[in-house]
Amino acid sequence: QVQLVESGGGSVQAGGSLRLSCAFSGSTYSMRCLGWFRRAPGKGRERVASIDGYNVTSYDDSVKGRFTISRDNAKNTLYLQMDSLKPEDTAMYYCAANLGSSCVTAFVYWGQGTQVTVSS
Repeated sequence: QVQLVESGGGSVQAGGSLRLSCAFSGSTYSMRCLGWFRRAPGKGRERVASIDGYNVTSYDDSVKGRFTISRDNAKNTLYLQMDSLKPEDTAMYYCAANLGSSCVTAFVYWGQGTQVTVSS
């Protein structure tokens, strides 16, 4: 059974940085599409960034140039480096994994989330 465990969330002032990690276990990791999502209070879930099985990345326009998604296949870990954080980045952040290498289909596995709070 696939398990995803996020860490690295916290509180930071605007302009600061955080690095989220997501430890993956239970199944083949290296060729899966992986992603980071977030849900802000009173809003729906949105995809922040994704990285497919060939390391092709994709970002939401709101985080382009500020966030970087990466993966370490040797450590079965997904990362999200968040720089120049803004108060509107405040949300619960979730990592997710797909069944295969493509990021086109819906994500199947989800972590429990880690809270990011950015103060102005």
